[in-house]
Amino acid sequence: MKRDRVTNTVVNRLSRRSVVGQLAGAGAALAVATGGLAAGRDAAPGSASRVQASSDTTKEGTVMTDSSQTADAPLTVVLVHGAFADASGWYGVIDRLQGTGISVTAPPNPLRGVSHDAAYIASLLSQIPGPVLLVGHSYGGAVITNAATNAKNVVGLVYVAGFAPDEGETGLELEGNARDSVPFTALLPFQYPTGQGTEKAVEFVINPANFHEAFAADLPTEQTALMAATQRPIAELGFTEASGPPAWKSLPTWAVVATGDKTIGTDLVRFMAERAGATITEVEGSHAIMVSQPQAVTDVILTAIDAVA
Repeated sequence: MKRDRVTNTVVNRLSRRSVVGQLAGAGAALAVATGGLAAGRDAAPGSASRVQASSDTTKEGTVMTDSSQTADAPLTVVLVHGAFADASGWYGVIDRLQGTGISVTAPPNPLRGVSHDAAYIASLLSQIPGPVLLVGHSYGGAVITNAATNAKNVVGLVYVAGFAPDEGETGLELEGNARDSVPFTALLPFQYPTGQGTEKAVEFVINPANFHEAFAADLPTEQTALMAATQRPIAELGFTEASGPPAWKSLPTWAVVATGDKTIGTDLVRFMAERAGATITEVEGSHAIMVSQPQAVTDVILTAIDAVA
């Protein structure tokens, strides 16, 4: 089956980069990382394919709900988390934005694949009254790249140590060009049920023993131990599914580049931000920059809000 070929390709590719561990059952996955592992497993990913427009459309574009077209509604900041994390990583940023009176929401990212996750976020966007500044961290950057393509109320994008893929690119291919990333050597693969009979698919977590170094080296080890225990896994389609037409080609874009990013790699994040024509702010810190440097990230978001207001 095509799924088997894709899975074997990913596992073999990652194995060549010294992925720790072997495939295990879904029950073993639950035993390794508690709390977050069970979240977001309800959707069945399909075979890898290029992301298409995810919302119902007319010839004029995306069909928006009446509420999303409400005149004079305030701007909303939507914060999309990435892989191996959840929305709690935005707490410091949310607190600061709300303190200035800005409307903000941080939805769960299903982490089941680019097209699935982009469709979920696009659905949310269509139900928000007024303009949206869409912010994505890590893999969440790939999601917002696709979710915003046909979202009429998105007025700008902010990438926080995030992927900003071009059409046809996959995360796995992009990571192959990074010189300073380490996460593939720290991944543990597991299986989960897709909901289609006995069919199973592959997902990945960061080995808790390597989480601090690979994801958040500038945070206390006590904090990263908690983050590792509650991390949410990402389906293999998050790495292998080709991205669709990027929203950054038609929207004003900002980017936070973490100078100590060992997850995606600082060089790769900077390259994608420059290619997207983003206004770039470099901040000293790890991949989890919105956790370790929430004020710096908030400042970039506030700058973007001022520009699109």
